[in-house]
Amino acid sequence: MVERSPHVAVLIPCFNEEIAIGEVVDGLRAALPQAAIYVYDNNSTDGTVEVAGSHGAHVRRETRQGKGNVVRRMFADIEADIYVLIDGDGTYDADDAPMLVERLIDDGLDMVSAARRQVSDTAYRRGHVMGNRLLTGLTALLFGAKLRDMLSGYRVFSRRFVKTFPALARGFEIETELTVHALALRMPVAEVETPYRERQVGSDSKLNTWRDGWRILLTIFQLVKEERPLPFFLIAGAIFIVLGLIFGYSVVAEFVQTGQVPRLPSAILATGLMLLGFLSITCGMILDTVTHGRLEMKRLAYLRYPGPGA
Repeated sequence: MVERSPHVAVLIPCFNEEIAIGEVVDGLRAALPQAAIYVYDNNSTDGTVEVAGSHGAHVRRETRQGKGNVVRRMFADIEADIYVLIDGDGTYDADDAPMLVERLIDDGLDMVSAARRQVSDTAYRRGHVMGNRLLTGLTALLFGAKLRDMLSGYRVFSRRFVKTFPALARGFEIETELTVHALALRMPVAEVETPYRERQVGSDSKLNTWRDGWRILLTIFQLVKEERPLPFFLIAGAIFIVLGLIFGYSVVAEFVQTGQVPRLPSAILATGLMLLGFLSITCGMILDTVTHGRLEMKRLAYLRYPGPGA
């Protein structure tokens, strides 16, 4: 019996990448000659669509603005065994794609992420470096994982990862959601270091350091609340209780000495904070049970698909 080679699909989200997209498509065609290459244009105003089509890519469009919207559409539309997701800006090394795919298959992984290694001082903006380290470290701490580059736009996925990924993000916070999805379901994943080059002259990054960094940070806390509700609400409850004790200590001490409560507003505030604290802890315990059941359902849906090495 002849073993069938896995069908590989290369997915390239694009917005105004006319300068780089032709070289990206050619590089991936040379590296993965049997793969189908899809370029999803996100309302580009330059010649991205024409250039991508002239270099042999299958060009499709997603009109809802934002990288998260594009990834959601790609994951829903494309059928394959292995998916290679890569930005169309020419900063990632297409020659590493076969190595990433091979690592996924040989080790039976669900995601292989390309951890970026700078090859020039101008490849990263200073704010991007600091923001990436901060957000990657925070996610690793909250989800108990070892991560080097959570925001990499160059990844390889198994079919079961892609078809069970909810894809709720709209913008650049999609990379955070991809990482947390794998960590929450305890999927086998790996990071492989690959070179990261500077953009070509005339090509500008679409990532805004402060705006998108803030959105990514909010996404992390939202995902922690959804995937780790017990510690999230325990911390919130502990903060309320401590504040209640601070405001209520003098009121209780004065009541013990005089039998009176002259500072009624402080007493009401302290009581309210204590109630909020215990209510928060109770909510965390209830939501933790709900989350556990939801994770079981997601895990069962994930296990319906064969692994990449099957």
